[in-house]
Amino acid sequence: MGQMQLSKNFNIDSLIKDREIKIFSDTKIIKTKNLSSAFGCICEKVELLNGKKYVIKYQDKINNNKYRSVYYEGKSLLDMNKKFKNLFPIVHYLEKDMFIMDWIENNGKKNKFSEKDLAKKLSSIHSVKNDMFGYNYNTPIGGLEQPSQYNNNWIDFYRNSRLLMIFEIINNKEPMPSKVNKGIEKILNNLESLLPKTDVASLIHGDLWTGNILYNNGNLAGLIDPAIHFAHIELELSSLTFLNVVSKKFFDEYREFIHLDFNYEERIGVYELYYALLNVYLWDRSYINQTYDIIKKYT
Repeated sequence: MGQMQLSKNFNIDSLIKDREIKIFSDTKIIKTKNLSSAFGCICEKVELLNGKKYVIKYQDKINNNKYRSVYYEGKSLLDMNKKFKNLFPIVHYLEKDMFIMDWIENNGKKNKFSEKDLAKKLSSIHSVKNDMFGYNYNTPIGGLEQPSQYNNNWIDFYRNSRLLMIFEIINNKEPMPSKVNKGIEKILNNLESLLPKTDVASLIHGDLWTGNILYNNGNLAGLIDPAIHFAHIELELSSLTFLNVVSKKFFDEYREFIHLDFNYEERIGVYELYYALLNVYLWDRSYINQTYDIIKKYT
């Protein structure tokens, strides 16, 4: 293959040199497109001379705790493809700093049936149950390592492995305003009265925002970039509202497949708080204002 510069930090020759990658063995790359470069990872779409298309995701930088988010993202995709072959892409190659998966054709076009399609397929994921919350390895979200040690108590898991985890990471780096921190501490100490007790642990995608839900001509073509673990389904659903992914009608569609408490909306913000804090840490501290708006509802 001739040398081809894919992006500022991405050179195909140096990346695949000395790696035995079968999909490249009898063809060559003729076209590339950068899809994203964030959180120390570079994501490229590649088209081969034989007409096949793939996505290469490569870890360009390792964060301070040496967590290889790309490897565990690829491992998560492998797990999900085993269970849902038509929903998650096939991973053809996985190493500690890179994976290669099928390209999923998508144009972002939705129609009046798209949300029902998402509700049906998401409910199939949520129908996979476990007797404990967490997962057998830590899965990434935005390059951040989510601790997922198994716990049989949902409230303890959400408190310690999600909300407290991101709260401490943010404040260790740069403390948030006192009123915000005091409000979050109050919520952390009061979760037993804010969240329902449950022993139902459901498999969730874990990072459902618009960019990870691929539509093509109205149909749900696939899901990518999972942060999988077993959790309460309300955590997953809260991300859909917090990130404005679906309309209110979606929840009526979802209830056709899985039971969802009608008083769920009263506590949705307790879960949205996790995603708000992720935005503060991963993107911009301006999200602190949004975080405080959530806190005021529960303190």
